[in-house]
Amino acid sequence: MPPDPARRVGSAATHPRPTKAELAAAADRTIPDVLAPGLAVLFVGINPGLWSAATGWHFARPGNRFWPALHGGGFTPRQLHPSEQGELPALGLGITNMAARASARADELSTEELLDGATILTDTVARYRPRWVAVVGVTAYRIGFQRPKATFGPQPESLAGARLWVLPNPSGLNAHFTPVTLGLAFAELRGATGLPDRRPT
Repeated sequence: MPPDPARRVGSAATHPRPTKAELAAAADRTIPDVLAPGLAVLFVGINPGLWSAATGWHFARPGNRFWPALHGGGFTPRQLHPSEQGELPALGLGITNMAARASARADELSTEELLDGATILTDTVARYRPRWVAVVGVTAYRIGFQRPKATFGPQPESLAGARLWVLPNPSGLNAHFTPVTLGLAFAELRGATGLPDRRPT
């Protein structure tokens, strides 16, 4: 008999949901980056949500579409659970955030936090030297890097020697993009990086 997929390590069924009290207590926490030198792509979220701060996993809230889009774009051979984020560096991928402080909503961040975050991100990129930096959220990119007319896709400027790309925000609150169109946006980035499509054929 094949193993029960719901019991696979990393599946949602093996991880209890944070309680309301745990989520409330997670405000203003920070979580570790997923980093290694010389990554192909460093994905940059806006800031951790409360669910991520409570669990320690990036893009952890159910309904966030980062992990499905990452797989739909061909970056991973299967859809990873947020708890499996440690597998990303072996695939040449990493995750950090524009702002480190966790909040219930990204719009709770101040302009100053995003400006400071852009400076810290620049230093991180200079230290770890990823080939591409993909900011997941155009509004945060426009504010943090003072590029008010920036659009999705490749950016004309570089960041500490890395190529820059702006992706849509995968939050479930972003109704402008569907899971399919998010996957296509991620696939466009993957094609530009030259990474192979890791989905099974």
